[in-house]
Amino acid sequence: MNVVAAIPAYNEEVNIKHIIKRAKLYVDHIILVDDGCSDATAYIAMNMGVKVIRHGDNLGKAAALQTAFEEARKLNPSVLVTLYANGFHNPDDIPAILNPVLSGDADVVNGAYVSSSGIGLEANFEDFGVKGKGQFFMSSGFRAYSSKTLDVFKFTKGDSSIEMELIDDAINSGFKVREVPIKIIDPVKRELLASKRIGVVVPAYNEERLIKATIDGIPHYIDRIYVINDASTDNTAKVIEALNDPRMFVITHESNKGVGAAIVNGYKQALKEEMDVVAVMAGDNQMNPAQLPKLLMPIIEGRADYTKGNRLFSEEYRGGMSGLRLFGNSILTFITKIGSGYWNIMDPQNGYTAISKEALAEIGLDEIYTYYGYCNHMLVRLNAFGFRTIDVVMPARYGKERSTIKYGPYIGKVSTMLFKKFLWRLKMKYMILSFHPLVLFYILSMILLPVGVLLGVGIIIGWLMQWSVSSSFPILDALIVVSGAQFLLFAMLFDMQESDKDMRGGDRLYREQ
Repeated sequence: MNVVAAIPAYNEEVNIKHIIKRAKLYVDHIILVDDGCSDATAYIAMNMGVKVIRHGDNLGKAAALQTAFEEARKLNPSVLVTLYANGFHNPDDIPAILNPVLSGDADVVNGAYVSSSGIGLEANFEDFGVKGKGQFFMSSGFRAYSSKTLDVFKFTKGDSSIEMELIDDAINSGFKVREVPIKIIDPVKRELLASKRIGVVVPAYNEERLIKATIDGIPHYIDRIYVINDASTDNTAKVIEALNDPRMFVITHESNKGVGAAIVNGYKQALKEEMDVVAVMAGDNQMNPAQLPKLLMPIIEGRADYTKGNRLFSEEYRGGMSGLRLFGNSILTFITKIGSGYWNIMDPQNGYTAISKEALAEIGLDEIYTYYGYCNHMLVRLNAFGFRTIDVVMPARYGKERSTIKYGPYIGKVSTMLFKKFLWRLKMKYMILSFHPLVLFYILSMILLPVGVLLGVGIIIGWLMQWSVSSSFPILDALIVVSGAQFLLFAMLFDMQESDKDMRGGDRLYREQ
């Protein structure tokens, strides 16, 4: 038995990893047809060992299916399974559509969405024909085809009719077509999204080329878009004025205040308009709107107060991130873990975030750092006030815009800020709002470790200069360093435990649906 799965895909980075991972449990080979994708879909698939066939342009679903069939024939499959990468098809339903073909009960099996209609889900196709309600079922595209059917398909129809054409071809050639029930999946969870007022803050500085694409890409379920023109010196203002989206609320800064200040002003307006959840999408079109539900749903479902993107968790998702950028981000991740107290987070520089109105109202927006380290500072304040923060795994996305950040000065500046805010967090969380002895452990470690290092340097210099150095000094120095290290490790351990308490009832990491 040789079962091949074919997945036509166009810009489906949100769901593709989960679909491939689950499909591998039920099939022998997977072919992905990259129908002119401009996102990380193909990169993720290749890194998961999938054969990727590329279309140079977006040719449409019909052309992608035709390519999939042609490539599948080369593998001599006993059964070909087709499923789409949009998240509506559940790979765990593959056995349900596969088994009737393997048992010889059918030549083509269609996965029919469970419906309240009177049509029997186990009916043969002849029972209700190919028109009317049957078309809803037979256009799902989630199917299994036996090997003997693969040469009868003509692929003459367009995207809207291609699934029905394949069924017609199979029936006209005398093959038995059946349907089996599969559950409807809504990967966007539209009903829940519609139950909340959702805003998106879009900070923009000199984004005349990309701001329109950013705004145009924001999904229809977003109620309000807060565009902050941070004193752009190009034509960003004119481009914004020309946009015709009634959801937009434009804030203009007369002087450049920094991305942190721009986002804070957007947050403040969202609070005034009583948004339930507020996301941030930069004006450079590097944040995929299709990822928004993954950021919003943990907050809407009450599992988190703040969500943020994480591009570092999976190798398949780090495509396009340079080695220097990855190294700098890794350093800042470690520093931010210590400074913020969120030991579970990664990729703290990821500005693709969402936050609840309750968290916005409590963290003190006027205190937020206005430089690029605002996202690190947000984490510090969220932790101090006990809010649940989780990472949402997503691919890196880099488009036409390139970062102008100089990593050396940037890391130094943000690290200094984080140390100051770390001290503030200890005071606020473990001395004012409550008390925990880990504060004393941190203080002792910050005294003993520098003293031990300085004493050790002095001893080494003394030996090199051939001064008379007491033999007890090295022992004393070792005792000081070891004690300081122990105090630091105990302090970090207790801090991790407190962070785990804050996360109780929430997730630590939000992966694919």
